Amino acid sequence: MSPVSGEGENEDDVKRRVDRIRQLAETLRFNTDRTFHGKVHHAVDEYFRSTGRQKRGGWQIYIKSCVILACFFLSYFLLVFLAQNVWQGLVLAIILSSSITAIGFNIQHDGGHQSFSDHRLVNRLAAMTMDLVGASSYMWHWKHAMFHHNYVNIAGYDPDIDLGGLGRLSPHQEWLWFYRWQHLYMWVLYGLLVIKWQLFDDFKNLITGRIYRHRMPRPKGTDLLIFIAGKLSFVTLAFVIPLFYHPPGAVVFFYLVTVLTMGVPLSIVFQLPHCMERADFPLPVGDTGLMENPWAVHQARVTLDFDRHSPVRTWLLGGLNFHIEHHLFPGVCHTNYPGISKLVEEVCRQAGVKYAEHPSIWTGLAEHYRWLKKMGMPDHIRGLQQ
Repeated sequence: MSPVSGEGENEDDVKRRVDRIRQLAETLRFNTDRTFHGKVHHAVDEYFRSTGRQKRGGWQIYIKSCVILACFFLSYFLLVFLAQNVWQGLVLAIILSSSITAIGFNIQHDGGHQSFSDHRLVNRLAAMTMDLVGASSYMWHWKHAMFHHNYVNIAGYDPDIDLGGLGRLSPHQEWLWFYRWQHLYMWVLYGLLVIKWQLFDDFKNLITGRIYRHRMPRPKGTDLLIFIAGKLSFVTLAFVIPLFYHPPGAVVFFYLVTVLTMGVPLSIVFQLPHCMERADFPLPVGDTGLMENPWAVHQARVTLDFDRHSPVRTWLLGGLNFHIEHHLFPGVCHTNYPGISKLVEEVCRQAGVKYAEHPSIWTGLAEHYRWLKKMGMPDHIRGLQQ
């Protein structure tokens, strides 16, 4: 299996996907030693054979999805049609925000990685829940599933560590004087993530045909129809329907409350595993385009788990606190991550591959804060190598 493939793809799917990456992304190759990759996959495959668990789908994620979607529609209905005052509205907006965030972590994320179900159509529908709440599942596929997952923490390749000049997350990125305060202002920018995503990024990517420095095919046919329908459904739910019942100022206010309280948790869940002192930020060797480590070793070295022993946060975060497991097995449903984590950790230990974690989400936040502060200092600069 190719290291850029997801579970459940046949050989033709894998070949087409690899060819598309090679054609559309900058050329970058990983060390071809597959020893660790084979060992960790063997251990996890044996886990599924011995337990009889499904790699994708299962009643746990289906019931969970029904609960989350019910919370979303109920909180939306109560906020728009029944809230009587600002305080009721604030409570319902925060519940709605949490429901949308849970949709992203638990339903859309697995659907986008083809791990929500064994059926392609069901995965597509799960991924499209992102379109329902204002962000394009098509653009997410290219930015996250293709470019981030293949090039994690590699400056110039991973779009998730480039903040467009607003901050510095990698020691290989250029330093600017105002980064000295990024450990303070970055939390505000994290809050703006969803607004930027909904109202700007998707349209920019559509027009330019690029995500970060990578070319991507513009959506056509059904993909374009879903993109347009998703934006229209978002505008209808967020603005058109509420404007029939509330003044414009109230509609804008509660929209901002909802999206601003989404931005910070969405940002930190994807920053804690990668933007830390203990995560590596490797570069290709010289100008060869070759990474020193094999793909699977690279994924383990640039990723950390956090708060693995909290079943509540595991449920809410869609297993993304088991982030090493997710990056090694993106095509496995997140409900399996707690079960395979000890196996992955043991194989890493035996193979001499780093396996790191934050004991809690709070220690992870503290370490990320320290990393932002360190990257804001001019004495922590390495030459940007492309």
